[in-house]
Amino acid sequence: GLPSDRFLFAGFLPTKKVARRATYEELRVVPASLIFFESPKRLAVSLADATEALGDRPAAVARELTKLHEEVRRGTLSELTAHYTEAGPPRGEIVLVIAPPDAEAAIDDEGVDGMLRQAMQHASLRDAVDEVARIAGRPKREIYARALALSETD
Repeated sequence: GLPSDRFLFAGFLPTKKVARRATYEELRVVPASLIFFESPKRLAVSLADATEALGDRPAAVARELTKLHEEVRRGTLSELTAHYTEAGPPRGEIVLVIAPPDAEAAIDDEGVDGMLRQAMQHASLRDAVDEVARIAGRPKREIYARALALSETD
């Protein structure tokens, strides 16, 4: 399966292609499994965008989690893209889980900023800083300073 020791729940993906690609690009270097909610009708194009932005990583598409018709399909992003392009949109609630990048991919400042932007959308500043510092393996003081700078510019 996919690594579950570190993960980042990023919520719903944007509906517009450019914004969705930007979200994937921001999270490209996050050393954690990425978890998203996605619309069934946008799943195939979203998987294609993920493949372009993140590379052909292992991933899983889960639908109807904790329900009677629960289903999980695993494969690489390109395999999942091909499947859902051919099969059509699935039914139900969709959760997309994407594996982290290879260990050699270090988190640069741009990656940290992207992680902070995502985390600050669904958490307090303090919780966002704690989460990003833990995932990035950087000092909280440094991450807090970056978060303050980002909140001033946004």
